[in-house]
Amino acid sequence: MLLDTASLYYRAYFGVPDSVRAPDGTPVNAVRGLLDFVARLVQDHRPDDLVACWDNDWRPQWRVDLIPSYKAHRVAEEIEGAPDAEETPDTLSPQVPVIEEVLAAIGIARIGADGYEADDVIGTLTGRASGPVDVVTGDRDLFQLVDDARERRILYPLKGVGTLQVTDEAWLRERYGVDGPGYVDLALLRGDPSDGLPGVPGIGEKTAAKLLDAYGDLAGIMAAVDDPASRITPAQRKRLDEARPYIAVAPKVVRVASDVPLPSFDPALPAAPRDPAALDALAERWGLGGSLQRLLSVLQK
Repeated sequence: MLLDTASLYYRAYFGVPDSVRAPDGTPVNAVRGLLDFVARLVQDHRPDDLVACWDNDWRPQWRVDLIPSYKAHRVAEEIEGAPDAEETPDTLSPQVPVIEEVLAAIGIARIGADGYEADDVIGTLTGRASGPVDVVTGDRDLFQLVDDARERRILYPLKGVGTLQVTDEAWLRERYGVDGPGYVDLALLRGDPSDGLPGVPGIGEKTAAKLLDAYGDLAGIMAAVDDPASRITPAQRKRLDEARPYIAVAPKVVRVASDVPLPSFDPALPAAPRDPAALDALAERWGLGGSLQRLLSVLQK
């Protein structure tokens, strides 16, 4: 089981009231909410391994170089020689280091790589895995990893993590008319304002799905644009032709990396905390209470 950790702690932050606080009054709703999420996921799915995948760089420069608008609207501060600071709620930012410390003390693997997003870590680990993989994320971009033959599913939270949409090839085809790899082509044609991806003007989700159904993939669509005899409409031909510079680079931006250099680590779920003394101190300092105890209880089963 691979966790898109930031996606989950953002959901925890907005789903758990900020009245959940440490003894000194500091909000810990994201910390406790994430612990509850992990406890529920382990309880319901009993994965052999679990990895909290991390955004060491939420807006990699190599993606920005290809599409400058990529996540540009979410930049809070540009930092010379380091990843830009992301716009984050004031009471969430201080909770992220606490999450890091708690995961380390429990012994849950937390893996990131400089210059890459958590999505890229997930893509790499999914490719390496020899058995079934469940990816837990609220980010539809990762639908591209769905692969029934290799038992790759996306568990997409609908309400907390107690209600998960199990995204497999049948669901993708019913909802979007594509398989996992086809989702990359659909997403780049449609665009995604939340990621600053412009898409092809005038080509929305339904039109993109119809074009992919008719011509197979992005290469097939562009071949049809170049073929005067194809049945592609004049308006679509013009829009796609004008979007060639974007179409040439967008696949690399949208497709998750599969070759991220990662450190060696143990992904196995711990049955007991790696550092009990540190965990006790964190639990007392931040008032982690029942959320931490529920997770530790589930891990011991």
